[in-house]
Amino acid sequence: MDVTEGALLWSPNDQVKVGARITAYQRWLGRDGDYDDLWRWSVDDLEGFWNSIWTYFDVLGTRADGPVVTGGEMPDVHWFAGSTINYARNALRHARTQPDRVALLAADESGNRRPITYRELAREVARVSAGLRALGVGRGDRVAAYLPNVPEAVIGFLATASLGAIWSSCSPDFGVSAVVDRFAQIEPVVLLAVDGYRYNGRSFDRRDAVTSIAAALPNLRAVVQVQSDDYAVRGTAAVHPTTVTWASLGADTDLQEPEYTDVPFEHPLWVLYSSGTTGLPKPIVQGHGGIVLEHLKELSLHVDVGPDDVLFWFTTTGWMMWNLLVGGLLVGSTVVLYDGSPAHPDPLALWRVAAEAGITHFGVSAAFLTAGAKQDLRPAEEFDLSALRFVGSTGSPLPPEGFAWVYERVGADVLLGSISGGTDVCTAFLGSVPLLPVHAGVLPCRHLGAKVEAYDPAVPDPPFRPLIDEVGELVVTAPMPSMPVMFWNDPDRSRYREAYFDVFPGVWRHGDWVRIRPDGGAVVYGRSDSTLNRGGVRMGTADFYRVVEGFGEIADSLVVDTGHLGAEGRLLLFVVPAAGETLDDAVISRLRSTLRSELSPRHVPDEIRVVRGVPRTLSGKKLEVPVRRILLGADPDQVANRGALVDPDVLDEYRP
Repeated sequence: MDVTEGALLWSPNDQVKVGARITAYQRWLGRDGDYDDLWRWSVDDLEGFWNSIWTYFDVLGTRADGPVVTGGEMPDVHWFAGSTINYARNALRHARTQPDRVALLAADESGNRRPITYRELAREVARVSAGLRALGVGRGDRVAAYLPNVPEAVIGFLATASLGAIWSSCSPDFGVSAVVDRFAQIEPVVLLAVDGYRYNGRSFDRRDAVTSIAAALPNLRAVVQVQSDDYAVRGTAAVHPTTVTWASLGADTDLQEPEYTDVPFEHPLWVLYSSGTTGLPKPIVQGHGGIVLEHLKELSLHVDVGPDDVLFWFTTTGWMMWNLLVGGLLVGSTVVLYDGSPAHPDPLALWRVAAEAGITHFGVSAAFLTAGAKQDLRPAEEFDLSALRFVGSTGSPLPPEGFAWVYERVGADVLLGSISGGTDVCTAFLGSVPLLPVHAGVLPCRHLGAKVEAYDPAVPDPPFRPLIDEVGELVVTAPMPSMPVMFWNDPDRSRYREAYFDVFPGVWRHGDWVRIRPDGGAVVYGRSDSTLNRGGVRMGTADFYRVVEGFGEIADSLVVDTGHLGAEGRLLLFVVPAAGETLDDAVISRLRSTLRSELSPRHVPDEIRVVRGVPRTLSGKKLEVPVRRILLGADPDQVANRGALVDPDVLDEYRP
């Protein structure tokens, strides 16, 4: 599908604009003007904007008098000092207003479907909360979960949050070392763990893994065994002196909803983790209040989700998109949880679920959409997707061809929201809004409350130089409430400062290349620490992948520049053949010629190597920087935690 960057693919009609939730919000504010006017107000008047989000969504909590933001420059800022809140109270408020509405719809690759209403969800959270309290869990304690994307994970999280305890989760496809590297840092007192899971038609026994994980966590008071008929393994033996079953937690309680512990606005809600490809994963802590406000804003005003919608995003419990997906409960929607492979029993599996469940908002990775385009899948011809209004894409930049495929093969009237953000803020900085058109390869806007700019990397000292229509470092120049309240075990905040503020003091550097267009839209080019800089011509890896993976013979690719400041290195391209294809000399020659003409002569690789696979984290990100370090002589075991990778053995193919 040939399409040029910037080609117009969709424009909102008057009906879409008038019916959008952001329009109702803007009407309530009494502010005229276009989206750009609204965005500028939201980032220039933090006090007015974030106060309005609390009031407009009628957030449950006690808001103290006083300024919204206090402190100095980032990261030394604080939000809503003296205010109290509880995430779970806000997520379960709909059990009173719409008790029979389906809150969670559990689906799996075997075709099983399990609906849970808001009333049933509140009861289950009350039961599990009482059970955790009986195990001694209280405010500030950590509860860890080794669970797939199933209702028990959501229930466990909400029960933990209701107590003022702190949640952290990994999916059961994580290896033992990857889990221990994460959980050992936060010293959980309770572990919720599954005995097995299914993926791609196969059963995986995790009993030995759970035993090893529990043994490595000396502060555990109890292990809660989560078992279900949906799981492959039965009869888990006790893995801890205090081992209880999920069903026994709080079994004698008759509460209809949990007893909530109100906590300060910035009280830790959960611990997320960086990918952990180099060294221990950074334990990123976000607070109750910041996440409630940010997810209400993000899901309602940008994704346009409300109480009548059905929200889905393909994710595991080890990726921040799971946390954002659960945020659908804050706006009263039905949240669809999918457990299994997105391509089993066939590549149309998720689209089948979308049709059967009446999904209105369907989110996946950019890689999923580009794979659909390469396979010329035609979901709209196979299924009734008439309920679908939004298709979300994240994880990496979606190339223009992926945009075009969605509008040609999924739906001409959907809003395609390619978003860019991260675990660090558990939301998106850049993406879509129902008021603006969609152009191929372009993220239409900077999100409300996110003061995103492109800074010239050649000017690292104040005054910094913002760029328009030039590629620069993606930075955030004003604080956001979902920025980490801290890293765990980082009392002087040195790791936190080093992670985001060491390049531009007082300014959040996210680590991506971005170009802010004159119209306010943005194009993201990939990680700035994996830039291809050839003869002074700098390019993001996303540009490279768009060309290479446009070849039908190539299934996946990874490009690495081994150069460094003051010395040009080699440009190496690794390619994975598509099924049934052979990458012979003719294909390689055509690839070189195409890269020369579509990128630049400087970006023709010094070497093109055929490999079995591309190393990826469990959330699907390519390991560009670790592979670069391997090529420069590092030991693969020193640059990446194999337990955090989809296929650990593929790393060995990248030895020099």
